[in-house]
This record gives sequence, structure tokens and C-alpha cells, in this order.
Amino acid sequence: MTFRCRRRPWRLANVLGGGVCLVEGRIVSVIGLAFGDCGKGLFTDYLCRARSAHTVVRFNGGAQAGHNVVLPDGRHHTFSQFGAGTFNPGVATVLSAPVVVHPTALLVEENYLQRAGIGDALDRLLIDARCLVTTPYHEAAGRLRERARGAAAHGSCGVGFGETVGHALAQPEQAIRYGDLLHHSRVRNKLEAMRHYLRAALPARAAALDRQDAAILDDPGFGLLWLEHVQRLIAKVAPFAPEQVAAQLARPGCIVMEGAQGMLLDEWHGFHPHTTWSSTGPVAAEAALAGYGVSERIRHFGAMRSYLTRHGQGPMPTEDQALQALAEPHNADSGWQGSFRRGHPDAVLLRYALAAAGRIEGLLVSHLDAFRGEAELRWAHSYQLHGREIRDLPLSGQPDLAHQETLCGQLRAASPNYADTPIANADAFVDELQSLTNLPVVIGSHGPTWQHIRTGK
Repeated sequence: MTFRCRRRPWRLANVLGGGVCLVEGRIVSVIGLAFGDCGKGLFTDYLCRARSAHTVVRFNGGAQAGHNVVLPDGRHHTFSQFGAGTFNPGVATVLSAPVVVHPTALLVEENYLQRAGIGDALDRLLIDARCLVTTPYHEAAGRLRERARGAAAHGSCGVGFGETVGHALAQPEQAIRYGDLLHHSRVRNKLEAMRHYLRAALPARAAALDRQDAAILDDPGFGLLWLEHVQRLIAKVAPFAPEQVAAQLARPGCIVMEGAQGMLLDEWHGFHPHTTWSSTGPVAAEAALAGYGVSERIRHFGAMRSYLTRHGQGPMPTEDQALQALAEPHNADSGWQGSFRRGHPDAVLLRYALAAAGRIEGLLVSHLDAFRGEAELRWAHSYQLHGREIRDLPLSGQPDLAHQETLCGQLRAASPNYADTPIANADAFVDELQSLTNLPVVIGSHGPTWQHIRTGK
């Protein structure tokens, strides 16, 4: 399996310190190639600086995203709904349809940004009126549903994203869009209808698993109180019509499309049921822009770590407890997602992610400084599965959850075949990565801030 692209030799050079940014094109995307946590925040922040971008477009996902940006002066923020370019003065965020908006969480995030010295984040925010809205009833129902799965839990961030999307598909007339928040009576009626529906749709005895979440679903006043709080947001960020968003995107200058999650969690290409309710790849980015009449070419770049990670449930064949020695200052084992897991670089999953993505023009690699630590990393180029060597996972030609569930089972049963020797250093890793994918590593990070970015040239 090969992937089209021009390969360039790798050279370490500080881009903003005088080198040249090799990520070209007016519109560029940052696409995760793994299970998330691969540096999308860092790379979005960097690209906004290097390309003088005026807008970051969030094109999928919702409040469950967590994209870390650390500044050289020590300030840090985990971007959830605001674009990860927000530390750059003047850079706007577009929450495009089909992003799911969590209004109260967005207000909390804005408060954290104010503490970090960003006082105008809401002034630079455009929210498409068509975006779905997460309510406290979605949050409570989603948490109860996940608890009811017990040992068969799918994996959840506990913020109601999947429940919001699933509910809108099942009961579209009850779904709340951001533009609806201007119409109180309409939203009140929808809140009461969804509360009854979500409560009745829970698995048997699920409500007994957490009294607090069950009490939220049983309380019509909770939704009304939520609606009062939401007015603070709607008063500052009015819903934008598609043509207003299109006008923002038509401004001269660079746009960065910031993806959420990664190809290995994609709703149709991830390993069911441990997936997100969102399409995470280039097709989703292109569809979002097409919704605003933008037909320009997007240059798609795949973000990944030098090693594999997974937060929470689901298979990861190269997981290795010895790699817990790799520092992780911004991803904890507590909370809804559960343990933050680490694994060796996996060529099988990387090939699969690239094939699922379809068009990636270069790689953005974070955590290249991992090779300076005590943990030894090895490539896994294939698996042993039921006595056979497996180098590639088959793609389904169409959405097929049964196929993805079969792949999930195979990953659980697979044993990785590791290279005989550890990866010597970052340069050796990049050389092998470029040979493996036939793609250039155009950006590499040797630390947490934009000052640690290097470029291939």
C-alpha cells in the first residue's frame, strides 16, 4: 500500500526562528491519525502563527475534544470548543455545522481563557445557527447509559456528545439547534419532550446507577435553569447564518481546519463500538466547507505522536505498561475517559488510518523528544493473529458497523511483531516513518510549545 506525496529529506530547523513553513495552501487541515491526543492543538497553534491564519474552523466533534496548547511563557489551555489558535491575537473560531455546541461548557472554557490572558475569545467566535446543542439532559442520559454497559463500556468523556447526536437522529423534531436558543418557548417545549424521551429510552435499571444524573432527568426545572444560563452566551455570540460564515471564510488569508479525535475513532472507520459519533477525516473537512459554498482545495496533513496512545476503552495491540514512564502532564487517568494508555508505534494501524483518510499530503509528528527518555520504543510492523501474519487491516467499501466490530475483535486478539532493535533516535524514527508511508514529515515537535517545532526541508 502506498500513498502519494513528495518526500523531502528530514532536517531539523526552527521554522519560526528563520526557516520556511512547508505546510502550503490557503486552507489546511490537521487530521488526527490515531485515537486522539496526537498534538492537534500544538500544530493548530503553530500553523496559525507560521501562516498568519485569520480563522480556525472546527469541523467535527464537540465539547469532548481536548487539544492542549502550551506557550513558551508557561501558560496552558486545553481547548475544547474554541479553536486551538485562540492564543494568537485576532484569530477567529468558526464552529461549523455539524459541530455540536455545549453552551454552558463553552462559557466555562471562556472563563479559563480569561484567566490565561485572553479576554476577547467570545468576540472572535462564530457559531453556525445549525449546530446541534447539548443539554444537561443529554449529559445525564449519556453518563447513565455508559454506566449501564458495565464491563462492556464503549468509552465516554461524559459530556453528552454522543447522546446529543444519537438523540437528534432518532428524534429530529426534538433536537435543539443553536439558532433555536433565540426562541425560548420553542426550546422549553423541546427540552420537556427530550427529557421524557431520554428518560424512557434508558436501559432498564440505568437510573439506579447514579442518583444525581437520574434526578436531573426527572427535573423539568433543571432544563429551564440551564436555559437561563445559556442566555449569557446567546447575548454575546448570536447565531450566524451560513452566508455570514461564508463571508468570514472568503476573507483573504489562511484558514486552519482543526479536526477532533482521530481516524481510529472515526464513526465509520474506527473499531466499533469504541468510536465517536463523528466523521474525523478529510471528507468531513471538505463537506463542512462545501456547506458554505467553499470549493477550494484543502491541503490535508496527518497529525500523530512518535508513539501510540489511547484514552479509555478499546483495543490497542502495542500497549506496554513500561511506557507509562513517558511523561503526560495534561492527560490524567482520572475522570470519565479512564486510564491514559501508551503503546509502541504501530505500522499496521498507521497504514489503516492513512488508507481510511484517503488523502494526506504530509505528516505532523509530535513527541519526538520521547527518544531522549528511558523508555525504549520499537516499531510493530505486523501482527500475529490466529497463526497468521497480518500487515494490513481491510477497509470496508461502505459504512458497515459489523465489519468494524470484526476488526475490533481482531485487534483484541492480535499480538504485535516488533522490530529486533529499539528505535535509536528521532531522526531514525522519522526516516523509517517516511519510508513506511511515502509521505514527508513536514513538521516535527520536540517539546510542548511552538518554539519546539521543527520542519523537514
